[in-house]
Amino acid sequence: MKVINGCEVTYLQVLDETGKIVNKKDMPKLSKEELKKLYYLMLLSRTFDGESISLQRQGRIYTYASLYGQEAAQVGSAFAMGKDDIAFPSFREHAVALTRGAKPEGIFLYHKGDERGAVSKEVNVFSPSIPVGSQIPHAAGAGMAFAYQKKKAAAVGYFGDGSTSKGDFHEAMNFAGVFGAHTVFLCQNNQFAISLPIAEQTEAQTIAQKAIAYGMKGIRVDGNDILAVYKATKDALEDAYKGNPTLIECLTYRLGDHTTSDDASKYRKPEEAKKHEKFEPISRFKKYLMKTKILTETEDKKIQEQIKKEIEEGVKNFEAMKPYPPEDIINYLFEKLPDELLPELEEIKLSAGEAK
Repeated sequence: MKVINGCEVTYLQVLDETGKIVNKKDMPKLSKEELKKLYYLMLLSRTFDGESISLQRQGRIYTYASLYGQEAAQVGSAFAMGKDDIAFPSFREHAVALTRGAKPEGIFLYHKGDERGAVSKEVNVFSPSIPVGSQIPHAAGAGMAFAYQKKKAAAVGYFGDGSTSKGDFHEAMNFAGVFGAHTVFLCQNNQFAISLPIAEQTEAQTIAQKAIAYGMKGIRVDGNDILAVYKATKDALEDAYKGNPTLIECLTYRLGDHTTSDDASKYRKPEEAKKHEKFEPISRFKKYLMKTKILTETEDKKIQEQIKKEIEEGVKNFEAMKPYPPEDIINYLFEKLPDELLPELEEIKLSAGEAK
């Protein structure tokens, strides 16, 4: 617990960058298989990330937002969620979707502009929000609905530090606090809103302390420590089920560009990202697993081979999917198609037939 700007802010870390446990009392109760699953999911997410950037550079998918360096914040929090909990992601939470059970091909498909890849009802992950911060009120609203229903379920709203400069963030926090929403607000503070560093966005020393103004708990977590993220999210969800929302600030670092349309070297020195690489989450967690003999080099190699095949299969499946028929542009606009659109429908069908 630290007093920052007159506010008490809890900072949670379980593993340091060397893979050493520095806080035994907050070590979450996870089995060896669950710990290996966390490692697998982080590695899957990073491999997916690298493949997505490669596909984009080849023109096989469109603009893509990398999650490189933020695997622990996404996998750790999503792994803590129950099956009835709902995630409201921004455009970067691919690891959340993968952790909840979405297939790589679906996410690839979405980045090709096909909406069939955007909605994952079976894994309770809403469509990614492209406008900055607009998903945060949705998470507050879903949490309010769960409160009205007295349902043991919660909404987790994911957003970056840049979103905390938007009205959506403050309005959502205020509603959640007033109405006791079953909501967890999870900020991945990767220290850059595109090119703007966090120091130029707010005079507050932490984002976590902003929770105090809305009558809820705020906690800052080492966002590169998957065990700390899991623990903080699990605790916050238990509170959310009782109508007590929480703001979690996962302090991490965006190691790559903002998106494939960005060049981070224009606004930060390459050596800055290099300096943060020693804190990245996967090597840290692997060191812990190796030290405790939960994971062996042989198992690690098998996991990597399995993931490589899984991603290759995902690319194959996504590129084999047939596109929507063009007439679907009109088919799902109305319950009963108005007469004035019937000629347009026939024209689209005719054009599609000629194109074949």
